[in-house]
Amino acid sequence: MSIEKNIQTVKDFFTAIGRGDRQALLALVAEDIEWIIPGKDWPLAGTYRGHAGLADLLETASRSMETSTEPREFVAQGDRVLVVGFASGKVKVTNKPFEDDWIFAITVRDGRLASIREYVDTQALARAAQMDASGPT
Repeated sequence: MSIEKNIQTVKDFFTAIGRGDRQALLALVAEDIEWIIPGKDWPLAGTYRGHAGLADLLETASRSMETSTEPREFVAQGDRVLVVGFASGKVKVTNKPFEDDWIFAITVRDGRLASIREYVDTQALARAAQMDASGPT
């Protein structure tokens, strides 16, 4: 596919995320997608594989966080699209806010997202997920 089509596919993916449209998301990702979110001590860290893994990630995200994600820049070469963005929100169990500048490194294969590797502020997210000694704020 062309670089422009790859960028549009990735933009469509973020639009579907923003709408919470799981059917559109599944249509835009390969059946063997791998989504890696680095870190520990926060709810979404881990590696998610396939449509079942994506569904698990989306369920965990909606159950544990409120977030607003804003992709700001798309840079592409060949089958790779880098997305530079910003997210803000809160971790529900702690009620603590977070702000996160992020980059997604995405590979598009045959018109679908085949892999996503997030580069996020894992410390900010872990801090927001950490319970204080007195419990949720």
